[in-house]
Amino acid sequence: MTEYGLRVGRAELGSAGPITFGPAGILFLADNAAATVFAVDVNDPGRPAGAGPFELADVDGRVGSLLGGDAADIAIRDLAVHPDSGNIYLSVQRGHGEQAQAVLVRIDRADASISDVPLTDVPVAAVTIADAPAPDDERVDVILPLGDEGEQITVGSRTIRILRRPIRTSTITDMAYVDGALLVAGLSNEEFSSKLRRIPFPFTDGAGAAGNNLEIFHVSHGKWETAAPIRTFVPYDGGRAILASYTCTPVVHFPLAELAPGTKTVGRTVAELGAMNQPLDMVSFVQGGEEYLLVANTSHGLIKIARRDIDAQAPLTEPTEPVGVPRETADLQGITRLANLDGEHVLALQTDPEGRRHLRSLKSASL
Repeated sequence: MTEYGLRVGRAELGSAGPITFGPAGILFLADNAAATVFAVDVNDPGRPAGAGPFELADVDGRVGSLLGGDAADIAIRDLAVHPDSGNIYLSVQRGHGEQAQAVLVRIDRADASISDVPLTDVPVAAVTIADAPAPDDERVDVILPLGDEGEQITVGSRTIRILRRPIRTSTITDMAYVDGALLVAGLSNEEFSSKLRRIPFPFTDGAGAAGNNLEIFHVSHGKWETAAPIRTFVPYDGGRAILASYTCTPVVHFPLAELAPGTKTVGRTVAELGAMNQPLDMVSFVQGGEEYLLVANTSHGLIKIARRDIDAQAPLTEPTEPVGVPRETADLQGITRLANLDGEHVLALQTDPEGRRHLRSLKSASL
């Protein structure tokens, strides 16, 4: 057994989901099919990386070639950057339907070589989400897909696609490691299903039980909600809070000190980023000594919000203008995933007009 309770074994993934790094380069992998989070020592061979940009074209094509397919067979569910080596990890689904396979892929930052990461005979631990929706739960979670899945609907002058999925697939929507615990957002089997769980690490028996039901004011819907899941979130204020975003698209502040296990927590809605819009990923970064939030989303370019404006924003509790904190929108389209690459760059996964995906570095000072 390792210092963090890992034993040599196998992380048998039934689905590809969110990933994030914790202490000592341990990678957390979410598997919604099994309602389980695995902690894996990925044994990263890379040397500590210095600051510098990283670019890689046609990522899905190259990953597909590695895994014996093509770009159309590959869905990149998440990305994370190793805190020591700077190597890039991708949570990948290969194939479609019941034949789909979950694979963990590593991209070496030094030479851009790509390899699959073994998940057998590795130090591993696991925790099951005890209050996950059952596999046969008939409720659905509605998302805005990036491709041509789902059905077309027309709302006013806009036509969009929606995809209805079993809520089991949104048991875990995002994760982050903060101060000795893994924060896990998603849906539960309860009536008020939006949940933020705090799981102590190393994992222990019953660790998945502590969580909070969440309630937010949804500005574009004009009502309080408890069923919509957090789509993506980021630790904030030195880990004392999180900033979370939901579909259609409120940004909400939750102080972690107020999250007493087993209670309902009401968030402070600080921004509304637009109806018929879905957040895809968020990071915070420092520019000129000040902290900023970046939000990748389906409808607009990359959105930038200053921490000072978030801190000063009174809660939004009415469906009226203005829509919260000031924000800037960069003309950067097609960004679906974000990660902090180093102190000077944010790594982005960007889809071009032809549908190919590329990794590119965004210089923090220029955002």
